[in-house]
Amino acid sequence: MLENLYMDLPSNQLMNYHMIGKVLQSRYQIVQSLGAGVFGQTYIAVDIDYPHHPQCVVKQLKVSNSQPSYLDTLRLRFLTETQTLKRLGLHDQIPEFIACFEEHERFYLVQEFIEGHSLTAELPITPQWGCVWTENEVIDFLQDVLSILEFVHSQGVIHCDIKPENLIRRTADSKLVLIDFGSIQSVDLDIDGELPIYRIPVTSLGYIPPEQFIGQTQPNSDIYALGMIAIQALTGLEPLQLKGDADTNEILWRSQDTPVNDYLAAVLSQMVRYDYQERFQSVGEVLRVLQQMVQETQPDEPLEVTVESRDSYQRRTSEQSSPLLTGMKVGLAANSLLMGLGVYSLVTNSPAYSETETLYKATEEYQAGDLQEAIALAKSIPSHSNVYPEAQATIEEWQQQWQQAAEQYLIAEQAFNEGRWSDVLSVAPKVPDILYWQSKIDKLVQQAQFNIEVQTQDLLAKAYEKAEARDFSTALKYLRQIPQESSAGALVQKKLAEYSQKRQIRAAYFLHNAHKKALMGDFDGAVAFLRRIPKDTPIYAQVQVKLNEYTQKQRRQTQGQNVAFSM
Repeated sequence: MLENLYMDLPSNQLMNYHMIGKVLQSRYQIVQSLGAGVFGQTYIAVDIDYPHHPQCVVKQLKVSNSQPSYLDTLRLRFLTETQTLKRLGLHDQIPEFIACFEEHERFYLVQEFIEGHSLTAELPITPQWGCVWTENEVIDFLQDVLSILEFVHSQGVIHCDIKPENLIRRTADSKLVLIDFGSIQSVDLDIDGELPIYRIPVTSLGYIPPEQFIGQTQPNSDIYALGMIAIQALTGLEPLQLKGDADTNEILWRSQDTPVNDYLAAVLSQMVRYDYQERFQSVGEVLRVLQQMVQETQPDEPLEVTVESRDSYQRRTSEQSSPLLTGMKVGLAANSLLMGLGVYSLVTNSPAYSETETLYKATEEYQAGDLQEAIALAKSIPSHSNVYPEAQATIEEWQQQWQQAAEQYLIAEQAFNEGRWSDVLSVAPKVPDILYWQSKIDKLVQQAQFNIEVQTQDLLAKAYEKAEARDFSTALKYLRQIPQESSAGALVQKKLAEYSQKRQIRAAYFLHNAHKKALMGDFDGAVAFLRRIPKDTPIYAQVQVKLNEYTQKQRRQTQGQNVAFSM
């Protein structure tokens, strides 16, 4: 039976099932799966070598084949790049590198576990849901993360996957920590430099700049991603909800609903320029501009920006370019691009930029909610393109996922309209990871959760009122109507136990009084006490026996009194 159960599980879930509880290196015991990425699986483990069993993060890297030559090459790259991880871990706001090892031809990284919450929890969901950030909050955020990136880039590494999920607000000191430096892509050595769009986590789309999709990642690719997070914080709109200019491809993010200082707006727009050559070229440059803005500008003071021509830019950078910016490696970011290869080596066999860009734009339209436009764009890719097979597979996947999302949303919407709040929450995880549908279902979930809390408070008040009147059976009835998803779950369980015990004590008290009344021949009083005992108490079977007995005696007693009276 168990074998059949395992056969029904997807391979990645089956692997996770077998990993839980496993001890690696006789030291790191896997206790929880954090999720799978393109290049590996991430787990939480406990270090059983230490008395208090501290938690750590273990990343198991995918190995695409077991050929000795491939493993030797991957082993060398693994050992080389873990040295970079050790250097990165010296920064206070980057997880510390703990260990790396190979076991049964699989490669593992062990890093510090950061207790806290992701930046996602702090960002506004929409302009209507959650508070958008103030300009000062955005500036503080940018300066904080840019200081981390400045160190990262100084080590010759580009993160490649800056997004809210990879910024953790550490519980201990409320500082932001940049995570996910720990996966090496295990690929065949002749793989193209491009990362297929359908393999990128949906949480990364929108933050990844265009050049990264064709293997031309730059240091300022991280700047683009950070700028998109800042714009999201100011507007309450996720990147894929923003439109681009049809002629220039620039992000159109500033509107009347987004009051922001012209200077800061210009800085953010410069961070997210479509062409990486027209963006800020280094983290230090952005930091200097922000510092100057804080020192010199007044509220609403316009910013005059002089955009130099590409020719003048190229002349300037050719004269002043830093070795760091020309020799930097693509970093170790989980679920992003290749690790350990120079950016120029990633361009081999790349498809035409316009075709990859078309599929990228199609994905944006799909995530933003325009399925027909997304399909039309994907279908416009010519059949001779090496992007064509990916585009066709993507269209089919989109259609299936879209239909599933629409069906599940309708089920959730019907449950919401009928007041079945718990059903809304149970349906929500079944909606595929499409930003448009996730945004719609999130609104239902939030309102359903709010309604559950309102309902909970009402039922609790009624339960307390009945308990005050010693009607514990009705109080328990109200408590059992409180949904399991309520935040008062622990309190409800406590009150259920408390009122159940009090009801049993009260029932035993009534049974005892009934017995006393019966001994004194007061069967009317005995029956009256027995009828006050609820039917759902453990002693009710005994109550039924006594009720029949005392009722008969009550009847005989009444008949005897009537005979005596007639005489």
